[in-house]
Amino acid sequence: MTARTQALGAYGERAAVRHLEQAGLRILDRNWRCRAGELDIVALDPLPGGSVLAVCEVKTRTEGGRQSPSEAIDETKAMRLACLAERWVTERWSGPPPPGGLRIDLIGVVHGRRGPARVTYLRGAVA
Repeated sequence: MTARTQALGAYGERAAVRHLEQAGLRILDRNWRCRAGELDIVALDPLPGGSVLAVCEVKTRTEGGRQSPSEAIDETKAMRLACLAERWVTERWSGPPPPGGLRIDLIGVVHGRRGPARVTYLRGAVA
């Protein structure tokens, strides 16, 4: 991975965290790693029916790129995210599971040539 790609990813994750916090989610973990992979953001979403543990995959692209952020998650990636989410719960969560369970979300960040990033938050985007 190039330094430019790493910088773009870090930029996207910062924009995603700001967006989540403004939406009322509480960030629990960032860039959690294990041998099987990495989770970008783990947050608690305080919904009226009960809090949900939201595992958020961040995909950042530059404006005019060939692939939109939402196209970057295929079936294999979705399955890996689900396994990583379960592992995070096993290793890091203490206490009873949140009433709303676990959800895997996608946050698409598009870095424009000018102005702020465009952030799209898709709750439950990964089945």
